[in-house]
Amino acid sequence: MKQYKIGYTTGVFDLFHVGHLNILKKAKEKCEFLIVGVSTDELVMKYKNKQPIIPYEERIEIVEGIKYVDEAIPQKDRDKYRAWEHLIFDVMFVGDDWKGNALFNELEKKFNKEGVDIVYFPYTKGVSSTIVNEKIKLG
Repeated sequence: MKQYKIGYTTGVFDLFHVGHLNILKKAKEKCEFLIVGVSTDELVMKYKNKQPIIPYEERIEIVEGIKYVDEAIPQKDRDKYRAWEHLIFDVMFVGDDWKGNALFNELEKKFNKEGVDIVYFPYTKGVSSTIVNEKIKLG
């Protein structure tokens, strides 16, 4: 019996790497059903001001193909509370690089009132899509 019934996490999942896999694997270890929000190209442009290297349609297909993922859905905005209102998950999984961030401090307060947990996983050191992209550029 797993700790949570329905879990949720989100990401861009551009240039998929072991850090992405680690968070999905750890999340699935804690919940029976894992929903993953994959940021649309439009959303990434809006808050990162850059186009993902891998188009959304391919990124969501990659995420859907991961054995730890039960359902992949588009993430069209960054409002995690609104996502919860629609999906009704018990727990949200996030990298610990977001812990203490004002956005997540506020979200924790809202989720506490609803009985929803936020579980922070250690960020996989030394790997990110930015680092992978830099390595590609250096050839």
